[in-house]
Amino acid sequence: MLNILYFASFREMLGTANEELPATYQTVNCLINELAARGDSWRQALLDNQNLQIAVNHDVASRDTMIKAGDEIAFFPPVTGG
Repeated sequence: MLNILYFASFREMLGTANEELPATYQTVNCLINELAARGDSWRQALLDNQNLQIAVNHDVASRDTMIKAGDEIAFFPPVTGG
């Protein structure tokens, strides 16, 4: 299984903070494509968002990062500061 976490505004936008999914995806991008098929909010938050922040097992990751059973994948909206 994969443990998927959604942070900050993604929690409200997607209606969930976390979920577990079968470990049937080779890369983060494969997972994102599957999640984006859930609807417009999912597509906008994850697929169309070029500034999407991703972490795999607490390490900064990219869409090309390989994933495996037991991994934790976290999605964050772009961070702003001032």
